Formats: sequence, structure tokens, C-alpha cells
Amino acid sequence: MMSKKLCASILKSVKIIRRQHAKFILSRSMSSLSSQEIKYKEHGDPNSVLYLENCQVSKTLKPTEVLVKMLMAPINPSDINMVEGTYHMLPQLPAVCGNEGVGEVLDVGSEVSGLSPGDWVIPASTGFGTWRNVAVSDQEMVRKVPNDVPAISAATIMVNPCTAYRMLKDFVCLHEGDSVIQNGANSAVGQAVIQIAREWGFKTINVVRNRPDIDQLTDYLKSLGATHVVTEEFARSHQMKELVKSMGSPPKLAFNTIGGDSATNMIKHLNSKGVMVTYGGMSKKPVTVSTGALIFKRVRLTGYWNAKWVQENKENPELVRMFDDLFDLVRECKLLPPVSETFSLSDFKVAVKSSLEGYKGSKKVFVMDDSL
Repeated sequence: MMSKKLCASILKSVKIIRRQHAKFILSRSMSSLSSQEIKYKEHGDPNSVLYLENCQVSKTLKPTEVLVKMLMAPINPSDINMVEGTYHMLPQLPAVCGNEGVGEVLDVGSEVSGLSPGDWVIPASTGFGTWRNVAVSDQEMVRKVPNDVPAISAATIMVNPCTAYRMLKDFVCLHEGDSVIQNGANSAVGQAVIQIAREWGFKTINVVRNRPDIDQLTDYLKSLGATHVVTEEFARSHQMKELVKSMGSPPKLAFNTIGGDSATNMIKHLNSKGVMVTYGGMSKKPVTVSTGALIFKRVRLTGYWNAKWVQENKENPELVRMFDDLFDLVRECKLLPPVSETFSLSDFKVAVKSSLEGYKGSKKVFVMDDSL
């Protein structure tokens, strides 16, 4: 796991060491670049339908196109759901897998503005296809990001930290000292919630599943800024009521990524007029709420889908402000990237299988640049 000291060391190295484009481009006389792509041409079990394809990517660009060398790309649940065909947004098949990642601009078309070779970019929307070495894209399909931060932070900024940021900001007007409760707190979104909430002065109650290394996990989440870390079993006990009472007032906001009994139980601990935001459904069980909670506590249930928010707010200055705020936290080592395990594209079968296993202790990330 990355400590703040290690984060600071990496940031210092990033500012000093810059990769050389010539090493990858090889020669201006070459008309194309070799690339590996992880693709699927039918929906189904990712362990069965994904395959690796070797191809040549032309270096000849249209006026508004950019040539991008992918650096890193994580495996997210939405990537898996898209392959399975259960995600709400699906690309045309065959498709390159991967919705999130960071790449380096190698070349730009004659009419491209605001991007130059050496810049880092992330996808501007879902369906980019990040699990590959090289991509050619219209400039509107990518967003420039700072290249003075660790690549792992840039590669994982678009989905989880943005989800945490928006959920903390858009649903309840929180003030310093207010509290938030969340399940799945050890997830990448959960870890981002903990860190951003700490910086904004909010307290957090973080519910996780019990496990053999629960003490180690608790210590880690508290090192990120968690106020309390409790198990699902504790959250259903009388002791949980005492813990909530000790915080002064019940949480105004809850984040649910589990569903089922875990979500129902969090509602019991919400303040009057509290809001529960659902952004995932890991248990694949519905969210249920008692009639009393709706009538007498007047709680509100809603949902958040980051891909849709980004799609609807491409021209919103708030989108730029969000990324500026998040990258400032990264530079200050106040927003650490999730604990990660890295893989090459050629090891995609192992990476995907590992990402589907329970009790995931780390995010699985493809690394396409050996110097990272």
C-alpha cells in the first residue's frame, strides 16, 4: 500500500524524469505502430469471451485526431459488466475493453488545439477502450490531465474519486463536523470518500465485511482518515446505536454499493431527512426500506451514475473544478491511489480472473509502459 512518504517520493521523481517519445515511436519512416488490444466480439463470461489481438495502428492522423500511447488502465466492475452485456451503456462489437486509464499523446492532427506530444490524457467518456497499447482518437474523446502526478493516480482518477467527490457534494449540504456512513468502505470509492471527507472536515462511519485481516484493514482505513471502521455484524448490533449516538448526531448521508440487508441497515442509522445514495449493487439484492423510515424519518433514496454525470456535464465548469480539486489533493498526497496489483496485457486472463474473485485486496491494473 502506498504511504504518504512514498507518494511524495514518487511525485518528486515524476517531476524530474520524463520519458523520451523517440524510444517508442522508433522512426518517422515507420507508417504504423504495433499494438496489443484486449477485445470481445460477443457478450458473456469475461474469462471466456475476451481475447488478445495483435494489430498495427496507422500513424497517419486526420486533422482532429490524436495518437495516444496508453500507459496504465485499471479493471473496474463497469468494465466487467460491459463485457457481460449487463451495463447500461454498451459499445458496438467487436470492442476494445476498458473505460478508464491514462495515456500519453504521441502526435496530433493539424487542427488539434490544446494538446501536444507529451501531454497526458484520460477518456472523456465511457467506452474508449483503454486495454491496449496504442489508440487513435478524435480530440473530443480525450481530456488533458496533469503529467506531474503518479501515473496510477491519473489512471484511476476518472471513476472512483470522481464518484466520491460528487456524492459528497451533490446530494446533501454538509458542514464541517457532519458525518457520513458507507458500506463497502474498503472499495476504491470508499477509500476516496474517506480521504476527501477528511479534507472537507466530515466524519465517516465505514462498514466493511468481516475477514481474517480485519485489524490490518481497519488500521489502513484509519490511516486514510476514517473516523470509525466497523463490520457488518457490528453495524447490526446495539453497540452501533451507541457509536452513532456518540458522534453527536446521526449521519445525514449514506453511500450504498452493496444493496440488500447492508443497505437497509444503514438507513436505520440515518438522521431525519437523511439521504442514501446507491452507486453499486455488489450483492445483486434490491434495496428495501421500511415504511416508517419513509414516513416518519422522511429519508430519501436516490442513485448516482458517474458515467452519466460526466456525459451530461462535459461543458460544465464544475467538471474542470472537480478534476482540479482532485489533482491538487493528489499532489499534496492527501488522495492516495488504491492499493494495486499490476499486470501486462499479455497476462489479461490472470488479471481478469483475479478481479472477479471475492475479498479483493487490491485493484488490478494493466501497465503498458515498462518504465512505470
